[in-house]
Amino acid sequence: MNFYKLLFLFGITILTSCSNNSTSDLIDTTFVANPTYTENIKPIVEANCLGCHSDPTNFGALMPLTTYSSVKEYVQNGKIIDRISRTDNTLMPLNGSRLPQPTINLIIKWRDQGFQE
Repeated sequence: MNFYKLLFLFGITILTSCSNNSTSDLIDTTFVANPTYTENIKPIVEANCLGCHSDPTNFGALMPLTTYSSVKEYVQNGKIIDRISRTDNTLMPLNGSRLPQPTINLIIKWRDQGFQE
């Protein structure tokens, strides 16, 4: 019986050990010197935004984020940076978990370095 208790506790520990199911939390963005859309930004958008922003009529999400040019536009005009940086109930993504600050910083760095594709 102790074996099953141990196995159960191990399973619970594994299942509850991660605080977020986003792959962007697992990517170390601190040392990315020259972020590009394809290598760095697109995976963040896919993991955190496309659930709502793949179809502009979905959940009232009015900005589609399915292409390089659309993501660039909304980062350039400040809308994405504003929404992912908020600390109130209008924070994006809507799941209530703020993106890790290194991920936000990477998006800002991508913008500041000229939106490399």
